[in-house]
Amino acid sequence: MTAHGTDRPLPLSVDRTSPVPLYFQLAQQLEAAVEEGRLAPGTLLGNEIDLAARLGLSRPTVRQAIQSLVDKGLMVRRRGVGTQVVHRQVRRPLELSSLYDDLEAAGQHPTTRVLRVTTEPADAEVAAALGVAEGGEVRLVERLRSARGEPVALLRNHLPPVLLPLRTEDLEATGLYRLMRTAGITLHSARQSVGARAATAEEARALDEQPGAPLLTMERITYDATGRVVEFGSHVYRATRYAFEFQLLVRP
Repeated sequence: MTAHGTDRPLPLSVDRTSPVPLYFQLAQQLEAAVEEGRLAPGTLLGNEIDLAARLGLSRPTVRQAIQSLVDKGLMVRRRGVGTQVVHRQVRRPLELSSLYDDLEAAGQHPTTRVLRVTTEPADAEVAAALGVAEGGEVRLVERLRSARGEPVALLRNHLPPVLLPLRTEDLEATGLYRLMRTAGITLHSARQSVGARAATAEEARALDEQPGAPLLTMERITYDATGRVVEFGSHVYRATRYAFEFQLLVRP
């Protein structure tokens, strides 16, 4: 196991005088190496026995450390290959927040490429969602959102035509909800549905996936504090890089 871009072994050590469990000390160092890019996606960790001997640890201790990172989605065990570093999956809670803000809060360094900002006639689905006449003009924004330089989602948003200015440089600098808040729009609630389907050829190219790869889908109709519809979002996410989280409560 070597640091990314070098032939030097990754510097690892454990402190036996510390009350922190040895497996957790090792797991923390490996996780930091992944987050900082010193262990790049695709890196093989090598033999657990060799790592245990190098650090003077038991093999079960090393296995426990690695398994904790497998459980976090940072590594995967592949039969006949070994343990391999993978891209960390973005886990997003189901709440009224923007993908940009969630990625930023998670330290994922979001970036945006605007694919299209235009005005178009509303089809039946968009008209029903926004509460406008079919064929009436609505604004369309299409963006590719990336995290840590890797594409995560294709975002397609329809908005009322005079809601707020939509400039490419602003949309690439921050999230749509943040622009709404800056324009004085108070977001209040939303109706949202989550699903899955296979990637089209065009989506696969944009998201660096194979055609037919599984994608998560999300549709959201968002309302402001006055009850006005302010957006209809129809987004697709790479299932290998993204997950929605639900909190379930027992009904009293």
